[in-house]
Amino acid sequence: MTKKLKLTKFQNFVRSKTGKAICIVLCATVLTGIISIVGIDNNVTESQEVLSRLGSRGDEVRRIQTKLKSLGYFNGTIDGIYGVKTQSAVKRFQKSVGITADGVAGNKTLLYLGLGGSTAASAGGYSSNDVYLLAKVIAAEARGESYTGQVAVGAVVLNRVDSSSFPDTIAGVVYQKGAFSAVTDSNWSVSPDSTSRKAAQDAINGWDPSGGALYYYNPAKTSNRWIRTRPVITTIGSHLFCK
Repeated sequence: MTKKLKLTKFQNFVRSKTGKAICIVLCATVLTGIISIVGIDNNVTESQEVLSRLGSRGDEVRRIQTKLKSLGYFNGTIDGIYGVKTQSAVKRFQKSVGITADGVAGNKTLLYLGLGGSTAASAGGYSSNDVYLLAKVIAAEARGESYTGQVAVGAVVLNRVDSSSFPDTIAGVVYQKGAFSAVTDSNWSVSPDSTSRKAAQDAINGWDPSGGALYYYNPAKTSNRWIRTRPVITTIGSHLFCK
């Protein structure tokens, strides 16, 4: 009788206006807490899938560190942990290629690193050594040209890679006998700077100011009669870009 009496009193309380109000408040509080927790978890998951930033861990961070190290921006341990050193390296890279230097490896940063998007860097499978070699050609062949002119020289190399008339790798194109005079002279000792590295990456990402050219030359410096017979597509700085 005692238990039944207590239960009846509780039921009567719940059915009262005060009891109903308290129940509504309690249910709303619990539901809000659940939604909040789920929302936070979803945000974290989305952030981890889209961006790598300070505190992130995983294979993508390891790839970012590896690429930054190959480009000379990161000298830390490749451990897959996005720490302060990795953040600083990302900022230096972002600044060098002219994008927002916030230290967050978002889609645009990954694109410029050749680690994301549908760019030639990912689709074509160009390695960090390829990017360096392309930058070296640009530094040797187009030093003193405008930035657009430097990208155009890089684009010519890539156009040759895509052409059945030339070797199908950057190294094969660059070292093909007689292809680039700079490979055999003192200009080849010039190390790529941040501008030539950026120009190489922009060319790999698909920018082609040459208009699809397979050749270029400086008319003031060449005595080659054959190259002068090639149809000119465009002129950028001191170079004529040809088919």
